[in-house]
Amino acid sequence: MTGTTSQTTPEAQASAPGGLVKDVVTLDRVVIRLAGDSGDGMQLTGNRFTSETASLGNDVSTLPNFPAEIRAPTGTLPGVSSFQLHFADHDIMTPGDAPDVLVAMNPAALKANLADLPGGGLLIVDSDEFTARNLAKVGYAENPLEDGSLEGWQLVSVPLTSMTTDALADSGLGKKEAERSKNMFTLGLLSWMYHRPTEGTIRFLERQFRRKPEIAAANIAAFRAGFNYGETTEAFAVSYEIKPAPMAPGTYRNISGNQALAYGLVAAGVRSGLPVFLGAYPITPASDVLHELSKHKAFGVRTYQAEDEIAGIGAALGASFGGALGVTTTSGPGVALKSETVGLAVMTELPLVIVDVQRGGPSTGLPTKTEQSDLLQAMFGRNGEAPVPVVAPRSPADCFDAAIEAARIALTYRTPVFLLSDGYLANGAEPWSVPDTDSLPDLRVEFATEPNGTDAAGDPVFLPYLRDPETLARPWAVPGTKALQHRIGGLEKADGTGNISYDPANHDHMTRIRQAKVDGIAASLPPTEVDDPDGDAKVLVIGWGSTYGPIGAACRRIRRSGRSIAQVHLRHVNPLPADLGDIIRSYDRVVCPEMNLGQLSLLLRAEYLVDVQSHTQVRGLPFRAAELAAVLQDVIDSTGPEVQS
Repeated sequence: MTGTTSQTTPEAQASAPGGLVKDVVTLDRVVIRLAGDSGDGMQLTGNRFTSETASLGNDVSTLPNFPAEIRAPTGTLPGVSSFQLHFADHDIMTPGDAPDVLVAMNPAALKANLADLPGGGLLIVDSDEFTARNLAKVGYAENPLEDGSLEGWQLVSVPLTSMTTDALADSGLGKKEAERSKNMFTLGLLSWMYHRPTEGTIRFLERQFRRKPEIAAANIAAFRAGFNYGETTEAFAVSYEIKPAPMAPGTYRNISGNQALAYGLVAAGVRSGLPVFLGAYPITPASDVLHELSKHKAFGVRTYQAEDEIAGIGAALGASFGGALGVTTTSGPGVALKSETVGLAVMTELPLVIVDVQRGGPSTGLPTKTEQSDLLQAMFGRNGEAPVPVVAPRSPADCFDAAIEAARIALTYRTPVFLLSDGYLANGAEPWSVPDTDSLPDLRVEFATEPNGTDAAGDPVFLPYLRDPETLARPWAVPGTKALQHRIGGLEKADGTGNISYDPANHDHMTRIRQAKVDGIAASLPPTEVDDPDGDAKVLVIGWGSTYGPIGAACRRIRRSGRSIAQVHLRHVNPLPADLGDIIRSYDRVVCPEMNLGQLSLLLRAEYLVDVQSHTQVRGLPFRAAELAAVLQDVIDSTGPEVQS
């Protein structure tokens, strides 16, 4: 296996039926990519393999890659779907720069992914799909399985389709129905190759197809046939073992970013004692949050699938006015439509969590690909001075904590909050240590229950804009509370009373105090973590959001080469941490990698007057750690020998 360490011992051998003895090779890590047509079930196959791998205790990171076309023609390049899985016996930070193993279910999958497979890598293909028609669809003049063009890789041609139909000959299914189970045959083969357990997948199939027992039986039969094929065939002389990774004691589960984010919102509702209301319009790649939250009515969660983005956020803001934790989910195009209501939330000073699962743009852009290009939109994409806090998770599991933090800020400071995830985090997965509920922040809110001021005649009144001196948050009164009648809306409010005001001095005061409220959030943030093991680095790399894994992996490479480098990763992008300026100024060079054209770099330069070096890409894919390491190495070298440790 490329990029791995291995060993074979006399004890590490498996004896298959018929006396065939196969070696078991121990690896420290492996990256597998499954690729096929969008109807071939690559995402399901990858998710099942991931679940079994996580249950064995390996550290795991995944990268699903969906086609942008909803129904691309079968066997064409636009219809290729892939799933990359990196698992190891140690802590890992990315789904891998390149696969060690590529499984290609048809010529289109081979052509779309072969360039990423390093020379010598293992290439498994479904030879049944390499027909003249399928080859012509993607421009192959000759069959690459036969013309010698794949001699640089370890090619294993397996007739996956026909072997699946043969295994299901007695199932009663038609040929086309039987062929749909070839992904389970493939999963069985890979489960044998990497010593994955089978019981969990069988239980999953029984549960998934409980209303269609004949389909469940067919998939299970295909899965077992693939496993048995691995044991008996001479095409695979070895199988591989990756030992569990050391982890802190606790309960773990495999989780995607969208799942974690949904659970974080549920937890925020429980810890605040408030009902959670989600108003959302389905949009890729945020829709899974709506789907997941809809399952949790038992925790006081209510979901509303609105007719459009504007209705979704309007309903969520109305729920906040009524005393709930209002949430709306979307991606970049939806944020554009929601912007007027975000401004209304700023003016009314109500808590609202706006989840933006970013994707490639502009316009409809790249619906299924990842990007970080909505930061400036979240910061400034509204009319007037309308400051909004911005929080960004760094990994799929971290989406849970980031959701709770966004809710904390919204509830404490009575403000809308942007939570910026992205497609890479949303669909990727990793092990998550399930926290103890009591360890989560206390988010309980005290609603206004009685008048807090007097009018000119000395009678008690409720002043909706009388602020908390520490947080500058206004009181939150549930509509219908006796003697707390008050007016809110989009027109400027008079300080204290909340009456409509066109007074210039009052508008200046209210604009500045709304900004001061957001700026004051910085005082509640913990000290910024600086990863500088040797303490003598001269170059700092700073990032936000999903670049955490690639940046961290790149820094590890740099340090293994004997050089020093420091890393800071921001969860809070607005306001920036209070100590960040001093940290940045303490390094000779600052590099900021982003999946946009330098949006955080722009903010850092403006805020701290520091020459931040921007490194960007907008390919719809995460950074590769090796590429980032090369960029950072060049920065270190150009800074001078004094930076070398």
